[in-house]
Amino acid sequence: MEDEFYRMKRLPPYVIAEVNAMRHAARQAGKDIIDLGMGNPDLPPPKHVIDKLCEVAQDPDAHGYSQSAGIPGLRKAQADYYARRFGVDLDPDKEVVVTLGSKEGLASLATAITAPGDTILAPNPCYPIHTFGFIIAGASIRSVPTTPDEHYWEALERAMHFTVPRPTVLIVNYPSNPTAETVGIEFYERLVAWARENKIWILSDLAYSELYYDGNPTRSILEVPGAKEVAVEFTSLSKTYSMAGWRMGFAVGNTKLIAALARVKSYIDYGAFTPIQAAAVAALNGPQDIVEANRELYRKRRDVMVEAFGRAGWDIPSPRASMFAWAPLPPALAGMGSLEFSKQLLTQAEVAVAPGVGYGEEGEGFVRIAMVENEQRLRQAARNIKRYLSSMGVNSSAA
Repeated sequence: MEDEFYRMKRLPPYVIAEVNAMRHAARQAGKDIIDLGMGNPDLPPPKHVIDKLCEVAQDPDAHGYSQSAGIPGLRKAQADYYARRFGVDLDPDKEVVVTLGSKEGLASLATAITAPGDTILAPNPCYPIHTFGFIIAGASIRSVPTTPDEHYWEALERAMHFTVPRPTVLIVNYPSNPTAETVGIEFYERLVAWARENKIWILSDLAYSELYYDGNPTRSILEVPGAKEVAVEFTSLSKTYSMAGWRMGFAVGNTKLIAALARVKSYIDYGAFTPIQAAAVAALNGPQDIVEANRELYRKRRDVMVEAFGRAGWDIPSPRASMFAWAPLPPALAGMGSLEFSKQLLTQAEVAVAPGVGYGEEGEGFVRIAMVENEQRLRQAARNIKRYLSSMGVNSSAA
């Protein structure tokens, strides 16, 4: 027998898991680790959402198998969200599928539309499921940049001309995880025109749709006329409503892709627990105070973090969206690489961050910092980091 299964051979060690294991061990040893590594919201969902979950869970008929594609009321609630937020009309029956978080949706769609040997275009660095969902399905990955400048378009053209077999899918993710980069509607207009011309599917990950700052709302690719011919978009309730553990997401858009996703899911799962889906309806249709409150909370944390880390001697670009900062290593320590820097930050400063190389080779030289601790803890992290940098002799200018 083989020592290792075929698909396991195609999956490299999960670099981020190495730091996570160190963080867990440190906490087990009694260390007070300030965890800025995982994008795990630290606040609860709204009370009316939890109340709806409890209410429906009391119904004796609510505990059977649910609907794999999502209960009709939830698919309609998501269609209504797109109508009021983006001005996009969606057919809840043919253009909306409920997923177990956007991560599962992406992986299931990869399974549905990928043949072994297909080539997929994915950003580098990127959130791991954007590549590994397709790698597990048997595809090969060709990387394109994340930064949406002219180099991005040149990379797309080269990929279409020189890749064999010809790419079938392009993945885009703005606001980006991990880089926090954003795009305007002009980018999506050009992208839809390019995809239609090249006959390529676009999978857009819009998980951070509501975490935008400085008065610049994120846009949806589906706002572009003709986008439904080539695109599906994934969203999530995880960050918007602090419902990460509930695993509630959506895929919307092209009817052919939605039908393929729904069919594969019908073989794999029975959908989320019905009370959770009912509570998700309450989140989408109910008071939206939490959306603005969460946005303001993360904006304040962003400003505190950028200012405090800067005074500590580590200059971090201020993200325009998402719950992450994409931070270059302090220049004097760049030579150690993002994994070693993350390990030292954990052991010497008791601050956990995610090494950029865990998101692809182009992430080397950066770390991802999640704004999931309160302002007091962020300031404490900055003090710890300042001591660490001083011990390395690299932040004398910050004094």
